[in-house]
Amino acid sequence: MPVTTLPKPPYYVVTFSSQRREGDHGYAAMADEMVAMAERQPGYLGHESARGSDGFGITNSFWTNEAAIRAWKLKVDHLKAQARGRVEWYVTYAVRVARVERAYGFDGHSLKHDH
Repeated sequence: MPVTTLPKPPYYVVTFSSQRREGDHGYAAMADEMVAMAERQPGYLGHESARGSDGFGITNSFWTNEAAIRAWKLKVDHLKAQARGRVEWYVTYAVRVARVERAYGFDGHSLKHDH
């Protein structure tokens, strides 16, 4: 997954760290549905996600403000996914919400190489 292009800070990030149980149990389909729903949510800026072969993963979703994050959390289908996740998909998870004040990075793809 490529790095998400975001506006200049400030903006918000919701970090979801999780340890998955073995087996899919409908997880991939629900994850795709949650992303599609988030993309339609006002204030959504994008997301980045990675999962290791040991089942540990981190998903960062980016938002314009806290009101947009709260509105997303209150989505009925999202709440159903949360309840199902506790029973079927996760051994453990943690959610953290933060305001991004500074952001910087490196893009080696845009470098010009002289030979």
